[in-house]
Amino acid sequence: MKQKLIVGNWKMNGSLAAHQALVQGVLAGLQGLHVQAAVCAPAVYLASLQTLLQGQTALMGGAQDVSMHEVGAFTGEISAAMLREFAVRYVIVGHSERRQYHGEQDAQVALKAQRALSAGVTPIVCVGETLAERQAGRTEEVVKRQLAALIHTNGHCISEIVVAYEPVWAIGTGLTATPEEAQQVHHVLRQQLKAATAHADAISILYGGSMNAANALTLLQQADIDGGLIGGASLKVPDFLAIMAAASHCAQAS
Repeated sequence: MKQKLIVGNWKMNGSLAAHQALVQGVLAGLQGLHVQAAVCAPAVYLASLQTLLQGQTALMGGAQDVSMHEVGAFTGEISAAMLREFAVRYVIVGHSERRQYHGEQDAQVALKAQRALSAGVTPIVCVGETLAERQAGRTEEVVKRQLAALIHTNGHCISEIVVAYEPVWAIGTGLTATPEEAQQVHHVLRQQLKAATAHADAISILYGGSMNAANALTLLQQADIDGGLIGGASLKVPDFLAIMAAASHCAQAS
């Protein structure tokens, strides 16, 4: 029984009090569910998140970005080694918002993933196409290019990453790829990973385009969708738990 991985991305939301209530609510509802779960907090809240998660293993802590540099004069940057000191298990790399608003390129994203791996932090590497790219029929070309950069830089270590397919047009818009559309892209990514490593089936490929309580089950039932990278729904305890319950159901049914 392969457990699904559900990761909440809080983005730039919340407060000390709000995060405490979120974590406590999620931990209470996680009991009995067969799912791997994590939440990725803004960097300033990593210390408090570490405290909230201490003494349990049901919910892991994560960060939303990492520097591609190891150390040095890079004001505002946070290294992978620093993240590790706060018991960070996962870090999101190459999210579409980082690519769009901060100009991150494929090579930078791949290097960030490498830095995370070297510090013992698992990168969740995001790939995905814009609406214009999808309408032009370039979805496979775009995601394969993004994943190829990751494979080129990380070599055999590629088996230690998590991939998240997040169609840019479906993030925060309420739009979602149909289960069949999402599965098609996940299958393309899986085949590309199989060409790079014998351990491709062990790599989790998450769907990250407006997964919510209503559509989670049908998405998670697809053969190559191993979990979800959840945005807005991860800020609402009932919705986040409903997604994890769907993931648990799929794991038990497999």
